[in-house]
Amino acid sequence: MGSTGTAAAAGPAEAYERRGSSDATGIALLGACAAWALITAGVHGGSPEGVLLAVLAVAAGYAGGRICGALLPVAAPCAGALAGLALAAAAPHVPLGPPSPLGRAGATAALLILSAGASCCAAWAARTPPARLALRLLAVGITGAAAALGSLFGFVGCAVVLLCSLGTTLIRRRAPALAVLAVGTLLVTGVSLAVADRTLPEGLTAPLEGQLGRHRVLLWQDALDLATREPAMGVGPGRFGEVSPVLADDVLADGKPHSAPLQLASEQGIVGAALLAAVFCWLLYALWRSPRSTQIVLSAGAALTALTTVAAVGNALSVTAVTTGAGVLAGIATARPLTDEPPEGTVPRGRVRQRR
Repeated sequence: MGSTGTAAAAGPAEAYERRGSSDATGIALLGACAAWALITAGVHGGSPEGVLLAVLAVAAGYAGGRICGALLPVAAPCAGALAGLALAAAAPHVPLGPPSPLGRAGATAALLILSAGASCCAAWAARTPPARLALRLLAVGITGAAAALGSLFGFVGCAVVLLCSLGTTLIRRRAPALAVLAVGTLLVTGVSLAVADRTLPEGLTAPLEGQLGRHRVLLWQDALDLATREPAMGVGPGRFGEVSPVLADDVLADGKPHSAPLQLASEQGIVGAALLAAVFCWLLYALWRSPRSTQIVLSAGAALTALTTVAAVGNALSVTAVTTGAGVLAGIATARPLTDEPPEGTVPRGRVRQRR
């Protein structure tokens, strides 16, 4: 049977070397994000604390996920799924972020998507059929909870993650699948930029504006105009609310354009947006190098891709619980369990896998 992952196919020394390069790349990119926020704040003013907190949340979540995933490969993602579901359910009563006329729909959807991805990872890591069935039912329950909470993006995202996770049984090479996920993220980001740039055909623009809301589209247009005006370093981290004409007289606004790529491009220029894209590519690279089974890797990859889709049209990455959860899920999916894990999670106990 052919290999399904680069780490599994390589020898132990080579696998550790590849994982080391992945970790070093991640540290360098997160450090660059923090440094660039401080540099742009020094040039144009602003508040880099939000970016620094997001970087810290991703790094801490990733480290915690690696530790918990190694010690408790099934219990850790299961606990994470339940915690994310609880936070999403409590969102109307717990302040996940500053008040906004656009609401907290993005943060709720992101938490539900991460919870569904974590439960799918736990299901593939489980050794017994009853445990796998229970954890998959948990993922189905999270999808149903998204519908009950009225989160359309959350329901669609959870359903896509669940279907992708089930479909990984047919996939034996993770690299092409991860490339497809990257292309999907690129397409969604491209559409949001086209909406902001008013370059889509009228037949597509009107329905999209109807779903997104005219106010959100105006914010995107403001962000793109600011990015065009200050392409090198932006207007400064956290300063979008100060310089946006749309938000000038809006006392209820949260000061954000509700699109992570456009926010980084307007506040930190092309370099800031490129660093955000690089961090996502690093997460996919780390998943490619992961010693976990292809099913776990692609389940986590689908959830992280769905999260980027929500972040491209919402304010999800401004919520610390979301960035921490993304780091935890990525860490769990790239951890090397201390207990022996079947490479694909499908070999019955007591049988020996035959390779050819």
